[in-house]
Amino acid sequence: MEQHTISYDFDEETLGFEEPEKAPAKPLGTGEKLSLAVLGFGILMFALQAMGMPPGGTWAGFLLVLLPVFFGTAFYFYLDFKDTVPGIKHDNIYFRGLTNKGVLGWLVGIVFTGFYIALYWFPEYLAGGIKIVNPLSVALSGSPANNWFFYGFLYTLAVFVFGVRMFMKYRNNRYQKIRTASVMFFQLGFAFLIPNILMLFNQPEFYLSYFWPLKPEYLFPGTLSYFVNHPGGLGMFLIFWGAVMTFIATPLLTYYFGKRWYCSWVCGCGGLAETMGDPFRQLSDKSKKAWRIERWLVHSVLVFIVVTTVLLWVNSATSGAVFGEASMSLKKWYGFYIGAIFSGVIGVGFYPIMGSRVWCRFGCPMAAVLGIFQRYLSRFRITTNGDQCMSCGNCSTYCEMGIDVRAYAQKGENIVRASCVGCGVCSAVCPRGVLKLEDGGTFKDRFSGADRPLGALIDSLKHV
Repeated sequence: MEQHTISYDFDEETLGFEEPEKAPAKPLGTGEKLSLAVLGFGILMFALQAMGMPPGGTWAGFLLVLLPVFFGTAFYFYLDFKDTVPGIKHDNIYFRGLTNKGVLGWLVGIVFTGFYIALYWFPEYLAGGIKIVNPLSVALSGSPANNWFFYGFLYTLAVFVFGVRMFMKYRNNRYQKIRTASVMFFQLGFAFLIPNILMLFNQPEFYLSYFWPLKPEYLFPGTLSYFVNHPGGLGMFLIFWGAVMTFIATPLLTYYFGKRWYCSWVCGCGGLAETMGDPFRQLSDKSKKAWRIERWLVHSVLVFIVVTTVLLWVNSATSGAVFGEASMSLKKWYGFYIGAIFSGVIGVGFYPIMGSRVWCRFGCPMAAVLGIFQRYLSRFRITTNGDQCMSCGNCSTYCEMGIDVRAYAQKGENIVRASCVGCGVCSAVCPRGVLKLEDGGTFKDRFSGADRPLGALIDSLKHV
């Protein structure tokens, strides 16, 4: 056989390497078939009720959808991983259409994108599904279900169903199990139950796990005025909560733990990305071009919302004498282009095409703020033991934020990238224990120049 010298980047097909032999597909067991049958029954009941057939709109109809879908899917994931050796396996992940931008992946992306388009602009097409969750909406909020309650329910259900998959896939990794439990808790309690229960008691709908700049309206003058004038003291508490979380908790917690405290443990966007988006994490672009686009784009969005917020306050203070309708136009543009198209349609719709953290990486203003603190004023770092690195590339492959982790590991450098969400998967998939998530005693020893954060920031701006 003719010998070839293999470089760092090489094309197997060009050099004549054939596709590696695949392990034979594991046949479905009786339990897995039963699980899929139960799931299929739940989907069928959803479709029939969405078309107006009974018992749609009743508790019986709701439970005939929820229970089969949740338990059928969860039990299937349990059985799929139960008999495997504990450890993280990604066998054939690049030979499946769903997880490598094949036809199935594109179809799923189109379905996700279509759902978000209907959610934002054509909710009447979701009326059948909205009716199914109406009993739950009335019980929790005292109001009939709308498209946003339906979305919140589906979102929470997805986090829980795929959370079971995460528990089984990473069952030998304590960090991943605790992190998954955390995002499930915050999604269910802080982002779904509490906002709806507040409305049940005629209080403002408020998402305690979101704050400015991710939820920019919580710092807009109109919103604060509404909270101040709302009967009772809850409105003032919500203002206090938002201010503390934005201006005190965010820099303080990021100093101690990096941005992972929010992006990988609390945030609902991250919660969906880490559960339902996990099968697509390897699709993130690791190129330097993508990194450059990422830095320009995410910080441009941050500047956009900062300017919008400032202009709204100036306009409010001057009764519109300075900017007139300009500030309101910026607010509408941000809501449409960033809040709807970027974070929703692209952010989730493109999971099967661009990976699970498209929004978090390229558009989230909260991630931008946290990233600046993490890069220059945080104790968090991922340490590397370069002598043990065998350059397998697992860490880079499964970094959902597109960081070339291997390049840092080979040089034995700490990973302190602003975009790192501290999910810990790079460490989990490393076969040699090269990577370790740590909170050091100070931020000054993480990289050369870290003891001069302002100088390091200025130097970074020169190389954007």
